Amino acid sequence: MEESRIRTYSPLSLAFLGDAVYSLFVRDFLIRKGNTPVNKLSQRCAKVVSAKAQAEVIGRLLPMLTEQELAAYRRGKNASPKNQAKNATSLEYHMATGFESLIGWLYLKEDHERINKLLSEAVNI
Repeated sequence: MEESRIRTYSPLSLAFLGDAVYSLFVRDFLIRKGNTPVNKLSQRCAKVVSAKAQAEVIGRLLPMLTEQELAAYRRGKNASPKNQAKNATSLEYHMATGFESLIGWLYLKEDHERINKLLSEAVNI
């Protein structure tokens, strides 16, 4: 998708998409680690995709981001979501929204190689 068209999407729409992309990536990662009961997979996934965990991930990834990626992250971080995470601070929630927005932006750009690089770093906890 053209960058000019991607800019027309709200950062919260990008975060909505990025959340799904990250969740799928984490689920795929967990499944590939070995056959595990679904309830354990669900618990592990929930820990990794939580706002608190995503805030930690983006904190580690920030030094790796390009200027354009930082701009996409900041745009999402500075958005005003109507919801608030139950188990995260406001700062963590905003950082997580920025992270999801960045992933959504990369996905619409069809930069799957970059998504895989960043998310591979993210799950190497």
